[in-house]
Amino acid sequence: MDEERFISLKELETRLGYQFNQIEWLDQALTHKSFIHQTNTPVKESNEVLEFLGDSVLNLVVSHLLFKTFPEAHEGILSMRRAHLVKRSSLAYLSKEIRLEDHLLLGKSELIDGGRKKSSILANTYEALIGAIYMDSGFDRTLEVLQHHLGPYLQAEIPSLLFNDYKSLLQEQAQRTQGRSPKYQVLQEEGPDHDKRFQASVSVGGEVKGIGWGKSKKEAEQEAAKKALEEISTK
Repeated sequence: MDEERFISLKELETRLGYQFNQIEWLDQALTHKSFIHQTNTPVKESNEVLEFLGDSVLNLVVSHLLFKTFPEAHEGILSMRRAHLVKRSSLAYLSKEIRLEDHLLLGKSELIDGGRKKSSILANTYEALIGAIYMDSGFDRTLEVLQHHLGPYLQAEIPSLLFNDYKSLLQEQAQRTQGRSPKYQVLQEEGPDHDKRFQASVSVGGEVKGIGWGKSKKEAEQEAAKKALEEISTK
């Protein structure tokens, strides 16, 4: 590792609030596969394996933090909160907060294609970073770092967290608990063509769990999914 790269990574450590015992882990977490492929650098490894590890560690740590923060919460609510915190857009946001993109090693074609701004690359890099911290110091220290990063967001209101994507959350919940997808049905529509309203229902495991209204079929289905999640979370 050259001196310029080393200094750059030390600056990143300050923003992270974590100093690596082996800074090579951090360097690997920031090395995209395109850099390896296009530079043919045999001494470097891409961050793909760390990303795989970090994904699992992140889910475990976030589950731990949510359980500690909301000890009385229903499993469905905890799942909804976790789904928001670990989704791609959230991880990309966290990545930008600590300016990971400034330190990414990308291949030329990926740089030209705007790789430093791609949510998928930023989210994957954040996962790789968590994997790197875990490999460097273990679970407890990783927990401390993530608690610092996620602290401001752990108790945010659920409606604002979810950006109204209740159908995706219900899909995840139903697949996990029932092993099947929710079924939606438009029950009725009313009003003139320029101001129609739709009513839709959603069934999980053959049982209607929610009914909602909206100005479009999609909006009505989202409202029905929201009602279903509310009912499930109170049981």
